[in-house]
Amino acid sequence: MKILIIEDEPELRNVLQQSLEKELFIVETAKDYKSGLDKIISFDYDCILLDIMLPDGSGMDLLKDLKKEGKSDSVIIVSAKGSLDDKVAGLDLGADDYLSKPFHLAELHARIKSVLRRNNHNGQQLLQWNNVSLSPENRTVLVNSQSLSLNKKEFDLLYYFMINPNRLITKISIAEHVWGDYTDEADNLDFVYSQVKNLRKKLKNVNAEINIQAVYGMGYKMS
Repeated sequence: MKILIIEDEPELRNVLQQSLEKELFIVETAKDYKSGLDKIISFDYDCILLDIMLPDGSGMDLLKDLKKEGKSDSVIIVSAKGSLDDKVAGLDLGADDYLSKPFHLAELHARIKSVLRRNNHNGQQLLQWNNVSLSPENRTVLVNSQSLSLNKKEFDLLYYFMINPNRLITKISIAEHVWGDYTDEADNLDFVYSQVKNLRKKLKNVNAEINIQAVYGMGYKMS
């Protein structure tokens, strides 16, 4: 699951990032309105943690921009402004939840998981493709009801394929979803091929009825 934190306080931003990465989320950050806008226009996220009071603009305006772009990313407003009017305004603009500062990290984690359960896959808690079942929340994969052991990147990769069945997915899209911001530091995308190869082998070894096809020069398609 990929999360974007838009927060101008460096210490809080770092604490949130480290906490969520321990929960095995892929986490990207933005420190102001401009960088936040660049992120939400360029990429898709499972959940966005959005501060209202940013140094160069309003988080409420970012929420408007998100909806204007037709994005369906889940949004939790995280703000020191805890008045009822602010909460109502945020929810009316399309936010999924509102959490007032200060808060406990355990509550934030629970809110994120609750929003993801409600909004992902029309409320379904399991993704199913033929004889393969994947639980995003529990990070488990079953093939013919038997557990399949995947490392973090392999799981994230399979999850991305399963939410995009029968669609051509480019290598850069896969890299951005699974590796996040670190993609920009890569000299090439050979690591995507390596991870797909490993995932295919594990799926084949347990007779998973999933076919991940390479589309020459472009990317991959799961069928």
